[in-house]
Amino acid sequence: MNYAKRLIHTLMAAAGLLVAGSTFAVNDMVGGPAVHQLNFQAPVTAIAADIYQLHVWMIAICVVIFIAVFGVMFYSILKHRKSLGHKSASFHESTAVEIAWTIVPLLIVILMALPATKTVVAMKDTSNADITIKATGMQWKWGYDYIKGEGEGIAFLSALSTPRESIQGSGIKPDNYLLEVDNELVVPVNKKIRIVTTANDVIHAWGVPAFGVKQDAIPGFVRDTWFKAEKIGTYRGNCYELCGKEHAFMPIVVSVVSDADYAKWVAEKKKTMAANADDPNKTWTATELAARGEKVYAANCVACHQATGAGVPGAFPALAGSPMVNGPQDGQIGILLNGKNAMPAWKSTLSDTEIAAVITYTRNSWGNKAEDNIVQPAEVLAARK
Repeated sequence: MNYAKRLIHTLMAAAGLLVAGSTFAVNDMVGGPAVHQLNFQAPVTAIAADIYQLHVWMIAICVVIFIAVFGVMFYSILKHRKSLGHKSASFHESTAVEIAWTIVPLLIVILMALPATKTVVAMKDTSNADITIKATGMQWKWGYDYIKGEGEGIAFLSALSTPRESIQGSGIKPDNYLLEVDNELVVPVNKKIRIVTTANDVIHAWGVPAFGVKQDAIPGFVRDTWFKAEKIGTYRGNCYELCGKEHAFMPIVVSVVSDADYAKWVAEKKKTMAANADDPNKTWTATELAARGEKVYAANCVACHQATGAGVPGAFPALAGSPMVNGPQDGQIGILLNGKNAMPAWKSTLSDTEIAAVITYTRNSWGNKAEDNIVQPAEVLAARK
């Protein structure tokens, strides 16, 4: 009887483990890494395919060298050991040996360098691009500006969309955990896309493995790279330069679509931008500004200054009780527009209304009691001049 009970309990426990395993199963990420992946992601550009072939070629050369060198070494050790009666030879120079160990490595280097040089030259050729997009790295999101080609004038921010509850809690992680964004970069298939990279705070790096692309984004400098995706789909990357405490939360997602879908997206995006363009001369109520500012703060400021306004000691100042927040509004407007220390300049990223809204929100939150607790967009516009 006891044996039967133990058997039942064992079977129930095994069933529970199977259910838990299926509940917490990890699936392949669309456009990203696969479960138990050991090699590169499948290439979708000619450059990525060349890089993959170079990788295989270099590994093959290294394997051949490894087998040849260690094969000769172990053969010599086993067949010419002292126990078989062999005696060591004494010699000083050998012209043939010196010629061999000079020519053979030279030939190996040439075999490796020729295809690699061809690929590197192609990687650096950003001329004749169909579309040019500026990617600006900032702590910790990407700003995209379409500066040439179809879609010119479109601009938006792209930030991590994985909920903080999933990151900080113990709940189930989504399949695209930490590699999903609120606004994807959209490009047409089979078109050469030039990516111009820069940054407004520290060094970042823009890259997508499936494209064979990785380019540093350096403050004060402009670098560029390019890709031409040959397959429609979604492809994922991340910031590849350690840029601070939220470095792991700075993903890149590129959606490659057909020409027709891209034209449709451009029209819809421009329509949305026009609809969201605020009149800087409009007078807002304190409630309206605070509500708008809360959303701006959550999207752009919470990573550094925290949801409680407490900041990160030693890195990012607290806004709760801050003399700057509770002081004259001109100082806070100036810092948001032009930046200071680790604080990036938001004048090219946020509109006058968004800056006015987030300042109003901070001056009325976490117990702050600023005398000038409402900032209108017109005041931000005046500070820009």
